[in-house]
Order: sequence, then structure tokens, then C-alpha cells
Amino acid sequence: MKRPTTAPAPPTARGAAGGRTRTPATTAGAATAATATAAPGSGAPGAAATRATATTARPPRGSGLPRPRADAVRNRERILAAAREAFVEFGSTAPFDEVARRAGIGNATLYRHFPDRPTLVRHVVLFVMDRVTASAEASLAEEPDAFAALCRFTHTAIDERIGALCPMLSDGFDRDHPELLAASTALESAVETMLAAGQDSGLIRTDIGAGDLMVALSQLSRPLPGTACPEVDRFAHRHLQLFLDGLRAPARSELPGSAATLDDLRRKTM
Repeated sequence: MKRPTTAPAPPTARGAAGGRTRTPATTAGAATAATATAAPGSGAPGAAATRATATTARPPRGSGLPRPRADAVRNRERILAAAREAFVEFGSTAPFDEVARRAGIGNATLYRHFPDRPTLVRHVVLFVMDRVTASAEASLAEEPDAFAALCRFTHTAIDERIGALCPMLSDGFDRDHPELLAASTALESAVETMLAAGQDSGLIRTDIGAGDLMVALSQLSRPLPGTACPEVDRFAHRHLQLFLDGLRAPARSELPGSAATLDDLRRKTM
């Protein structure tokens, strides 16, 4: 089963038994997808949704800032989605020509939005982090229990190509950029809250940490070298469900080593 290589929409539901229903994939940008994940009855987007909307939103009226044209906003969203796919396949060194080709724009348009590689990489990471965080928050708020929320969140994270976060582990990546620090803190908090809720309720084994979960998701969402990106979808969700079944409590085996936290991951990449 092949999926479009543009930004896919998140699943609409995820049950503890593993069955899921998806909405048709679209090319909508972070603003539409993330804003839709606000907690029911809140009347306003959550923190992650607000950040994701800001990635491509126009300046507010009266701000004195020029309002970008609608086509410029669409181009920016298409570039971020295309770059995300390219980075998953080829890493953060993916050629700009390839990103422009996938986005259906010219190189000049790409450089107008993102004048250099570090800027593009940073915004792709923000794009993915904000969308995944919004999914985590919505899943925990809307699903009947924490394990069902974890299932929905992780399958959505696969669709969002969370493997695009791997550039954060590469040399020279600016992990201390204020926007990235804020987005990272929000993502970590959402994932740790979800995992703790499942462990406290006795649904998720207690010998794993948020670091274990995020590393597994990143590995599952990256294709094998030399394979086309859509081909990863044929196996990623099947293998993810096997992984999720192994997270259920009570644990049926003893894991080697100790649970990996997000702090562990940060220390290893500094």
C-alpha cells in the first residue's frame, strides 16, 4: 500500500486493539492539521497547535508586518512537506534540487523561503515536532485510555515521518535555537505524560522510557537505504503494532539494560 509523499493527515481514531481509521491524505500544511487537534470543548488550539499554526500563518492584522500572499503560504507548506520526505530518505544533506522537484516549485522559490540548509533543516524539524506534539496531546485527551492514546499517537507519528527528526542528532545542528528548545520541551512533556499515564494505570510496562519510544519510532519511520520513501509504509505500521504489543503490561520478558529517558538521548548527542 503506497501513500502520497505529501504531508499526510493524522488518523481519526485509534483503538487499543490496534484497528485504525484514516482520513484521506491531503497536502494541507501544519496550520490545518495541528489546529484541528485542540482538546474538545477548549474553543482554542492547544500549545502545540498554536506553534504549528505559527509556522505558516500570516501576521495578525495591525501588526505592521506584510501579509504573505496565499500562494507564498502554500509554497512554504509544500516545501516543508517535501523536505521532510527527502530528509527521511536521504538525510539532512538531501539536494535542494530534489526538495524543489518534490514540492513542484523552482529552486529560486525554495531559496526565497529558506536561503540556506540550516534554516530549512530547522524549520522541517519544527514542522514535524509541532505536528507530532499536537497529535500526542489530542490522543491523550480523546482516547478512552492511555494505551489507546499511545497507539493512535505512535501510528500518527509514523505517518508524520518522525524520522525527519534525525537531523537533530547530527553534528552542527543548532539544538539551542529558542524555537527548537520550546518545541522540544513541549514534545517531551506530551510524550512523557502519555507514557506515565499508561504506566500508572497498569496498561504499559514500566521498564521502558520515553527515550526508548522515540528511538523506536524514529527507526521504524526511516526507509532502508536505497528504497523509495513510500515503500516504508508497507511495513512500518505492521512492525509498529508488533512493538506496541510488546509494551503492554504485564511484561512477558525482562529487557536488557535500563529504560532510556529523553535526558539520556540528549546526553549522548551533546
